[in-house]
Amino acid sequence: MTPAPEKKQDRRPPYQHAADELRRDIKQGRFKPGEQMPSVRELQERFGVANMTARSALNVLRDEGLIYTIHGRGSFVADVADRTGEFTIGYTAPAWYLAKNGKGEPDEEVEEGEPGNESAGFSIIELLATLRDEIRALSAEHQELRREVEALKKAQQQPPSWPPQT
Repeated sequence: MTPAPEKKQDRRPPYQHAADELRRDIKQGRFKPGEQMPSVRELQERFGVANMTARSALNVLRDEGLIYTIHGRGSFVADVADRTGEFTIGYTAPAWYLAKNGKGEPDEEVEEGEPGNESAGFSIIELLATLRDEIRALSAEHQELRREVEALKKAQQQPPSWPPQT
């Protein structure tokens, strides 16, 4: 009688294993677009990994564009692309993207200096990184504006001291 075959050891780094499982969950719809991902602490417990390992798994998904992070809020499933990598309904890709991917009009040409032109020096990855940085800056600006609004609301709720005390 032959012994049962041993289970192959997973030689991938733990962060990659965690990222693969989370990616599978997103693609299978267990996490919906806009839904918050589990916290780093929850991922630590789920996968039995260290804090930095769980963060690395989220970084992999963020770099792939599957999630985005809002500082102080958490990570959320992105809704820009559907699970096949194509754009979702209601989104019209820019002309330079359509032309580069053969989906535009045949007489449509990409102007020099546009991201679709090879001489422009932009890749999709660089473009996405730039957009991610812009979104982060806008998010920080949004948080600052929210704090200002809260301060103004508090100031309006305080009863005015009229007539002024002398």
